Parts: sequence; structure tokens; C-alpha cells
Amino acid sequence: MSAETYRDAWGIPHLRADSPHELARAQGRVTARDRAWQLEVERHRAQGTSAAFLGPEALSWDRLARRARLADTARRCFTALERKDPETAAWVRAYVDGVNEGLAQNGRPAPEFARTGLTPGQWEPWTPLGVWLATHILFAGFPAKLWREHVSTHLGPEAVALFAADGPGTAGSNGWLVSGERTTTGHALIAGDPHRFIEDPGVYQQIHLSCPEFDVVGLAVPGVPGVAHFGHTGTVAWAITNAMADYQDLYRERLRRTGAGVEALGPDGAWHRAARHTETIQVAGVAGVAGVAGVAGVAGVARGTGERETVEVEVIETDRGPVIAGGPEGLDDGTPAALSLRYPPRVTSDLGFGALLPLLRARRVADVDRALDAWTEPVNVVQAADTEGGLLHRVAGRVPVRPAANGLRPVPAWEPGHEWTGWHTPPRAGLTEGVAVMANQRGPSTPLGVEFAPPHRADRIAALLAGRERWSAADMPAIHTDTHLASATPLLNHLATLTDPAPPTDEAVSPTAPPPPTGPTHPAP
Repeated sequence: MSAETYRDAWGIPHLRADSPHELARAQGRVTARDRAWQLEVERHRAQGTSAAFLGPEALSWDRLARRARLADTARRCFTALERKDPETAAWVRAYVDGVNEGLAQNGRPAPEFARTGLTPGQWEPWTPLGVWLATHILFAGFPAKLWREHVSTHLGPEAVALFAADGPGTAGSNGWLVSGERTTTGHALIAGDPHRFIEDPGVYQQIHLSCPEFDVVGLAVPGVPGVAHFGHTGTVAWAITNAMADYQDLYRERLRRTGAGVEALGPDGAWHRAARHTETIQVAGVAGVAGVAGVAGVAGVARGTGERETVEVEVIETDRGPVIAGGPEGLDDGTPAALSLRYPPRVTSDLGFGALLPLLRARRVADVDRALDAWTEPVNVVQAADTEGGLLHRVAGRVPVRPAANGLRPVPAWEPGHEWTGWHTPPRAGLTEGVAVMANQRGPSTPLGVEFAPPHRADRIAALLAGRERWSAADMPAIHTDTHLASATPLLNHLATLTDPAPPTDEAVSPTAPPPPTGPTHPAP
């Protein structure tokens, strides 16, 4: 086997192989060795089988994964990848072979396997695509549309703005690009500062991948080959933040049962046959049938199978997309409707994996730019720079062209005028005084979204960068570790006007009251 693995003082794997395929296989093996339990959890999440070992709390996710057709979409995308890009498909297969080898040969399995009695399962060639899809399905617009619908229904349409993501309480990722004219070396500097939810283990894995064709350091997503979001090939580097683009739609569906199955009312006023079948989800650690049905909120049948129960889930897909809530009998709250989800990979059978190998092979900004033309989701703002002075600041990903109403809340599937009519050309942006900042704020992706992060993070980074004429890589931690929170200014200004109240005396404390806390009860801001 022509692959070598070296670990540095921090345990980061450095892999070297004779070809990209051998390197992908080695990446799969080392990932299985380091992240075996994470890989197993992500495989089950992609398949919608998490409740089989995590129990009832995972059932709601499994139901969404099944009804949204995540695994089926991943299979479709891999089949299309084999047809359109056989080299990348074979590269993904090599990674999967390495994962399976690593899981089988791992002599020190993660302790979670012993606790759950679970044995690592077999990865399929499409599993990395399923992992990517399951990781990012909630990154786009449909959860926000459900929230706006909920707020509008209970508090009125005028209340929706009170809960907008543009408010001061939101956070997000940061990144910035400083051109060579503003650096001590004459070469550009890129900083990536991804602010993910707290996850253990994290969604990223530091890694070094080297073969005769490329030599790349960056952050990989465990379960997916290559380096996608943050990478450096020696002569070009790139980093991303979420573009806050809206590329998923929800449709309110009118469904009816017939002797032949289920039909959906289309925008042409006619009823059209919908695809329909049932799937079974196993649920571990459930005492009885009523418990399963109550936790899941699933219209189905639960049957005892020893230590597990099973729940049948009806899977329906209309011409718009898979039905993720409700059905012919209506929604759980009694509303006589159903909701279908339309999202690009389900429509196009393309998850953008064709960009991954070209990114590894990139030598200049133009190479990164071409690679990102194949990107699908999540839709990102990307910054890149190379050693020859090339700079890039663009949006990458696929966003459908459709009416503005689709971006706000679920729209009626039976009314014309809500169809997708093409794809937006990803916007591009330049630099201002040698600097570009991305922090999920309104920027180049503004035409593609509805709500964005408030501008205070981007403004703070821009102000810090303006405070120094020349920057070096050693100077950048000052920005990464900056703790100034501009959104807290109104609160701090208010606190400054208050006088310091005297602490209560012992006599003022009720004998029946609990003792005062001895430390902070909430995390510091």
C-alpha cells in the first residue's frame, strides 16, 4: 500500500500517497481511526436510522430524513456523478473503501460503541454525499420559513420583523482578505473564522493531504473526502462563510387519497399522481406503542420487537418535492394541508462534489474560481488569494430564480406563479481599500437571501483592519481574539447610567429564601 501517515505534535494527520485515489483511501482510513463514532452517527443520520440506537429522541430527525428523501437524493447524486464525472466518483469510492478498512481494522474502538452495543456499519459509495446533505439540509431557508409562518399565525404578520436574523442577538462566522498592498510581505492574507455550534466532536478535521498532483492543508469534514471549505495548496488559499442565501422552498400541498394512491393539486388546477410508499424506523429503548407514537408524532403503527419498537412513516413526493410535514389527512395541528420541500440537489441530482478534486489541484485563484462554478450547497461567500497577486471574492452555490414570495413563507402549490424558472448567476464583489470582509452580513449575496446577520461584526473587523497600515500573519490573532461586541453597546450604555446599589444586609435576606448564588449563573457575554 503506497501511503504514509505521520502525526505531528498536535496529533494532526499528515498523509502522503502515490496518487489521489490512494490518498483518498488513506484519508478514509485515518478518519475512521480518529472519528469512528462520529462517522457511525453521521451514517445513521444520513440514512434516517439514528433512533435504532439513540432512542426516541432521535426519531424526529429520522422522520425528517426519510420524508425529505436524504438517502435517496444522495444515491441519485452519486449515480449522476458516476455518469458525468467518473474520476471523482472513483475517488469518492476510494475514500469509502478506506473508511470501511479503518472501521474494520481499528483495534481501539470509540467507547460509545461498547456503551451502545453498536457495531460500525458498512459505508456505501453514496454515503459521503448523504453525510454532506444531512449536515447542511438545515443550513438554508426552510426552517426560517416555518418560523415566520408560526410567528405570523400566532402573533400576526407585523410581528415577523421582531424575530428577524438581522437583529442584534445573532452571531455567525467571520472571514477577511487583505491584499498584498496592505501586508508586510506584499502577499495577500486570508483569515477564516468559522463559528459553528458547539459540537463534540467538531464538524471539521485538520488534515494534510499530499501526492504528486497536489499538497494541501486545511479542514476536512469527517465522512467527506478532500478539503472543501478552508484550504491552502501552497500557492493559493481559500476560506468561506455562509452566504445566508435562500435556496429551499416550502409549498403548501393539497393532497387526497384515491384507490390508486395519493394525488396532489397542481398549479394547473388538475390533480396529479404523487409518489408514495412507507418506510419503517426502528426505535430503541421504548416501553410501548403509545410512547413511540407520542414521541414521534408520526401517523403510523408501532410494533413491539423485543427491545425495540418500529414506526411506519408514509413517504410522499409531489411534483414540487418530498412532503416533510402533514399528508392527505393534514398537519399535526389539524390544518388541512401538507408541506413539501423543494431543494436543489433533489431537483438536479447534483450535490457539487465535482468541485472537490479541482479545489485540491488548484494553483491559482482562477482554478479555485472554476472549481467553485460546480459548487451546489451550502451557498457560501468565498475569498481566495494566490502568490501571484490574484484575489477572489464571490458567492458559490446554486440558488433558484423564483418569485419573492417563495422566500418568505410556504406558498400554495395549487396556485400558479411559484415555480422555479432558472438559476441565479453567483454574484461577485471586489475589495475596498485593499480589504474584503465576510461575516454573514448583507454583501455580495444580498440578492440571493432574505435575512442576514447584523453588520456589527463585519464593521468591527473592517475598523480593526483600517487601524493598521500594514498587516502580517502574526498580527491576525489580534482580530481573531477581539472581544468587542458592538451589539452590546446599548446595554452597556444603559448600565453605565446606573448607580451601584448597595448589597443587601443579612437582615434583609428572608430566612426562607434560598442562599444567593456564589458564582455566575449564566455564561459571560
